Amino acid sequence: MRKICIVTGSRAEYGLLSGLMASIKADPDLQLQIIATNMHLSPEFGLTYKEIENDGFHIDKKVQMLLSSDTPNATTKSLGLATIGFADAYEDLKPDLIVVLGDRYEILAAVSAALFYRKPVAHIHGGEITEGAYDDAIRHAITKMSHLHFTSTEEYRRRVIQLGEQPDRVFNVGALGVENIKKVPLMSKNEIEDNLNFKLGDKSLLVTYHPVTLENSSAEQQIQNLLDALETISGYQIIFTMPNSDTGGRIIIEKIQKFVESHKEHAIAFTSLGKKRYFSTLQYVSAVIGNSSSGIVEVPSFGIPTLNIGDRQKGRISPNSVIHCGTEKHEITKSLSKALSEEFKRTLFNVQNPYEQLDTTKKIHQIIAKSTLDNLIQKRFYNI
Repeated sequence: MRKICIVTGSRAEYGLLSGLMASIKADPDLQLQIIATNMHLSPEFGLTYKEIENDGFHIDKKVQMLLSSDTPNATTKSLGLATIGFADAYEDLKPDLIVVLGDRYEILAAVSAALFYRKPVAHIHGGEITEGAYDDAIRHAITKMSHLHFTSTEEYRRRVIQLGEQPDRVFNVGALGVENIKKVPLMSKNEIEDNLNFKLGDKSLLVTYHPVTLENSSAEQQIQNLLDALETISGYQIIFTMPNSDTGGRIIIEKIQKFVESHKEHAIAFTSLGKKRYFSTLQYVSAVIGNSSSGIVEVPSFGIPTLNIGDRQKGRISPNSVIHCGTEKHEITKSLSKALSEEFKRTLFNVQNPYEQLDTTKKIHQIIAKSTLDNLIQKRFYNI
C-alpha cells in the first residue's frame, strides 16, 4: 500500500488540502499520513490541529518548531527546529510520497529533510510569483526539490518548466481552493451571524493582512495605514482574520486587537475562521481587503471586489475583480472607495476566475496514486 504523507502547517493551507486528504483516506490502495506543524500547534494561532482531528483525520506526527518570537533570528531558528523534527518524522513514518502545498518556511524544512531521505515530493501551487515576500524564493526552492508538480494555471506550469522541471511531471490542475467553494456546504446569513456572534448587516468587509517580508516599510506602519483608511468609511461591519507566523506578524495582531477594542460595535477579529465559516462569510461581505492570496485566487468566484494592498502578491495572476494599490493611507482610501462603488461592482457580474478548473482534487489524486515513484528521485534538468 502506497503511503502518502501530507504536511500542513497552517489553517489556510489545511483548508485547501482537506478535500484531497479525504480523497486519499477513502482510497483502499493508499495510506494517508499526516504531519502537523508550525501554527497548527501554537496556542497563539488557535491550536488548529484540533480542526484536523475534528474533521476525522488522525495526525501521525506533530513537529514542534515555532518559537515565541517573530524576529528574523527566531524564524531562522524555527526553520532549523522544523528540519530536525521532519527528519525524525520521516524516520518513523517511512512515507512513499510527501505532498506539500505553497511556499511557507515550514514547507521548506519539510522538503529539505525529504531531499536527504530521498523521498519524492509532490508540490501544489508552484510556479507562482509573489515578489513582496520571501515566500517567493521559498516556493521556487521547493519546486527544485520536488518531483511532481501541480500548478493552478498554464502560465504557472510554463514557469515551473522554465525552472528546469520535466514537462511530463508538471500538471496544470487549477486551484484546490476554488474547487472547495463548490463542495463545502455553506451557511445562511443567519447561521453565520449566529456562529460568529456578530451581525454582518447590509455592508461588511473581511480584512486579512500579513507581514510583507521583503518591503522596506515596517509591518507596523503598513497595518496602521490600513486601519486609518478604514476609519474614513462609515456604516460597515468589519471582520478581521489574523496574520500568519511570519516575521513581523505580532505587531499586526496587536494593532488589530486595539482597533477592535475601540470599535466593538462594528469590528471583530478571529484567529481562524476555518474553511466553512470563511467561505460562508464571503457570501455576504461587500469586499475583501488586505494582501492574502485568497483575495486573488478564491474570492473572485464570489463575484465581490478584492482590494489587494502592497507587494506581497505582486506578480500573481489577477482577475478584474481585484484592485491593486500601494500601502500609503491615501492610496488605500482612494482604492477602497473605488472597490465599494456601485460602478465597480457592476463590472463584476461576469468575472472569470483563471484558477478554476473541473476535478482538481481528482486529477491530483489519480496522479499521486498511479505515478511510478521509483525513477522520480534522480532528476534531469530540462533545457528550454
